[in-house]
Amino acid sequence: MCTSRCLRCVGVSLIPMAIVCMLANILLLLPELNVHFLLEGHVTREATWATGLWGSGFLVLLGARAFVQTSKTKGCWAFRSQMFCQVLYSCVGFLAASSCSLVSATGLAKGPLCLYNSSSGPTWGVPLQPAPDRHLGYLYNRTLWSGVCVEPQWVVQWNVVLFGVMGATSALQAVLCGLNVMNSMLGLILGQGFCQNKVRQVGPV
Repeated sequence: MCTSRCLRCVGVSLIPMAIVCMLANILLLLPELNVHFLLEGHVTREATWATGLWGSGFLVLLGARAFVQTSKTKGCWAFRSQMFCQVLYSCVGFLAASSCSLVSATGLAKGPLCLYNSSSGPTWGVPLQPAPDRHLGYLYNRTLWSGVCVEPQWVVQWNVVLFGVMGATSALQAVLCGLNVMNSMLGLILGQGFCQNKVRQVGPV
């Protein structure tokens, strides 16, 4: 049935995306691949929320596993009951991936937490976050990428790439999970036995 093939395709596609989001979030927690920034609390707040780990990562992986397993289910009523579960899994995956995409976009727009030279001396903060005198943001002014943050080195590029990858990937996950809600609803209504039952009804008694 087409519904089963779609379920399997969505499930298989979500697995590498979930792994990408988990790796991106882990790297965001380790600027310069150094754990001491995390231990000292000098990591961007949106990275510490770990939506790439529990949202677009763990929860989406659970849904992907269920999608692949359900695609192998045989029997009309067993398939329909599984389709109901897949509607729930798809909704959870959609919400989890959407939250990760939103958090990633927020982290990307605000800029990284870093050590910078302020009027009172070296200070930890978020110097590149949008301000009235900088309404376009640092993303449109690359001269700020290497001239503001002193430590960690290259943290601006680090955050831009990783938050960008995680945000785009989780947005694609949300789209696939949203489409899978409709696919699962179709499977719930029609089921695997719809065509067979129809043939039996019109056949000879």
